[in-house]
Amino acid sequence: MTNYPNMFAPLDLGFTTLKNRVLMGSMHTNLEEVGDWYRIAEYFGERAAGGVALMVTGGMAPNVEGGVFPGASGLFSDTDIANHKIVTDRVHAEGGKIAMQILHAGRYAYNHKAVAPSAIKSPISPFPPAELDADGIEKQIADFVVASECAKQAGYDGVEIMGSEGYFLNEFLVTHTNKRTDEWGGSFANRMRLPVEIVRRCREAVGPDFIIIYRISLIDLIPNGQTWEEVVTLAKAIEAAGATILNTGIGWHEARIPTIATSVPRAAFAWVTKKLMGEVSIPIITSNRINTPEVADSVLADGCADMVSMARPFLADSQFVAKAAAGKADQIAPCIACNQACLDHTFSLKTSTCLVNPRACYETELNYGPAETTKNVAIVGAGPAGLATALVAAQRGHRVTLFDMADKIGGQLNIAKQVPGKEEFFGLVEYYIKMLEVYEVDVRLGRRAAVDDLIDFDEVVMATGVTPRDPEIKGQDGPNVVNYIDVLRDKAPVGNRVAIIGAGGIGFDVAEFLTQQGESSTLNLDEWKAEWGVGDPAITRGGLAASGPKPEAAARQVTLLQRKAQKLGKGLGKTTGWIHRAALAMKDVDMIGGVNYEEITSEGLHISTGEGRENPRLLEVDTVVLCAGQLPERGLADALEAKGITAHVIGGADVAAELDAKRAINQGSRLAASF
Repeated sequence: MTNYPNMFAPLDLGFTTLKNRVLMGSMHTNLEEVGDWYRIAEYFGERAAGGVALMVTGGMAPNVEGGVFPGASGLFSDTDIANHKIVTDRVHAEGGKIAMQILHAGRYAYNHKAVAPSAIKSPISPFPPAELDADGIEKQIADFVVASECAKQAGYDGVEIMGSEGYFLNEFLVTHTNKRTDEWGGSFANRMRLPVEIVRRCREAVGPDFIIIYRISLIDLIPNGQTWEEVVTLAKAIEAAGATILNTGIGWHEARIPTIATSVPRAAFAWVTKKLMGEVSIPIITSNRINTPEVADSVLADGCADMVSMARPFLADSQFVAKAAAGKADQIAPCIACNQACLDHTFSLKTSTCLVNPRACYETELNYGPAETTKNVAIVGAGPAGLATALVAAQRGHRVTLFDMADKIGGQLNIAKQVPGKEEFFGLVEYYIKMLEVYEVDVRLGRRAAVDDLIDFDEVVMATGVTPRDPEIKGQDGPNVVNYIDVLRDKAPVGNRVAIIGAGGIGFDVAEFLTQQGESSTLNLDEWKAEWGVGDPAITRGGLAASGPKPEAAARQVTLLQRKAQKLGKGLGKTTGWIHRAALAMKDVDMIGGVNYEEITSEGLHISTGEGRENPRLLEVDTVVLCAGQLPERGLADALEAKGITAHVIGGADVAAELDAKRAINQGSRLAASF
């Protein structure tokens, strides 16, 4: 008897049966562009072996003009078909099924050959698209058909036709991007002709016994998006055209509402999918921020969908489904939706991976097999670097002792989890607690390790983290000055008017913490929807609330400052930085760059600007919070070196660049894999 009966119920598609209700959603990892098809096969094969019913590849371009960027992967030749068959053969050998996503980027293409329904430039691409004529549209349809035929020849079980997120087909559906007056524009019947025709012709080409998933945009979250009546009309037409399954797409890439970041509530858009249930007879998949078996099963139990799509959770743990089936859900490495190693890498044209699991997409080079020789390994510091090292080393059979002067593990993760919108870090710490127990790591908390404690170990790892950097501001020792650790960890009292010195990631975190009133909106879906202005697409076109965003008033008046004369938050995550900036703007946080910190007095913070220290003024604040960077904590490492003991120094103790858990976990995992 499974703990998740809805998730593990089979799904009969008529000509084939899916063994459970879990789809591994499409992720563009840039692996295909690497061209190592055995590496790609290992990536998908490991996840097929982990029990997921059906996987969808990253987007494959149907033609050159549809590529997300020049050189984007596709299926254009016999060589391409042979390469893809390496992947499908491996997936089938592991008992899995896989569909190829056909993605035409339309005006989102970073490509001077970009095409679209109308010549309207996207705000997220520098290339204005060319407007297609009738012959050009016919070519696009034919190329989709050829791509689906090639996918079948390559051994795929189906295709997913990407019709959401503001890509090519989605662009035809809305007047925001379709200004045509011919048979492909104007009325909704005309605007939806292209996706319907593509599904119909693809079905004719591949026959009845082949999965066709259509990724439908249920809520565009842009001005002049689709009405709910239009969404339902399209869904019914797509079903009639021959689709097997409807998958959910949420929001356009240019939408100013977050949809998959960690600050978005879990299953935040399942209610939209539920609205479509009963309107069509084919299965419907829901998606976005479903990251645990409990959430997945409850969504299905509530009748929100027939299947759930989880993408990034399969980067975090390829064995997600198998562990859930075995009653080991507490051993699933959690996706924290941070975007740092997945989407940020994708949009930087780097190979994607996972902050929590650096093996993701590196399965052929980073392995945690049994060690040839069992060693005694000492690790000092139970933050992300030390925890990753401990788990990988213990998993490989080493005897591991983990020291930390705190009374609990987690290090800086325990600070991060206090920030509104970063509640997923609670689950990450709980996962580490469980896995230390599973691998029988000797955890010694509440004591500072000394040189004598480490002499008899075969390998010694210093993961001692960072200490706050001293900004050397006159008056910083006053009673109205605290640092970020005092605020986030120790809950030091803070006044109603606050100046935060330092606008890196920590400064933004502190600002979000201090402006939050009551419960984090990430934990309250209705409050989150009101804060960002998400409405019901049955009431307001595109699902944008007519009243606009309505955030709660800020708990404090906050000013965020930095020395650099540049946009604050410039160094934040590529795909999440705008969310943090927007959230603070909605809380009326004042952001000032190019600042000299002259003095802190009982009256507040005295500042000036420029090299000449012009425009001196006083910020009348009750509390000044120091977030002025960090320095490596290397005291014990230096003492070991003085005694002639070699230690591996990793994480913040190695490089104190912000609080970089991605680098720390990757560094610790790779070090332990080398022992």
